[in-house]
Amino acid sequence: MADEAVVTVRLVRSFEHRNFKPVVFHGVSVDQTVQDFIQFVRDDIATRSGLPPPFKKYAYDTMKIIHQAHGAKTNELVMSLDDDEKLILQNGDTLRAAGVVNETEVAFFRKEDYGLYKANPKTSW
Repeated sequence: MADEAVVTVRLVRSFEHRNFKPVVFHGVSVDQTVQDFIQFVRDDIATRSGLPPPFKKYAYDTMKIIHQAHGAKTNELVMSLDDDEKLILQNGDTLRAAGVVNETEVAFFRKEDYGLYKANPKTSW
């Protein structure tokens, strides 16, 4: 079980409107590459029942660690804007090398949207 993890992926559709849906994946191999996991999640959400169409068809391209078991959580409702260098998963790494362990929560979002939100972090509802 040490090579497999439960990973919660938070599909972030909009930072500004705090529009996201969590999806839990069991038995995730932490030895697979970040690119492989991103493709696996894309393929899964495209056919997952119960997920609204806007979440299924969105152009997600980046993952960032939000929270790990027994760690501190951010006060931000969607995800923290800090420590991008350390927490954004790099494509060449394995999930293990990127810091993903059992019960890790990661955000899956469009990098362009994140950059715009980070430059002007205002929310509207």
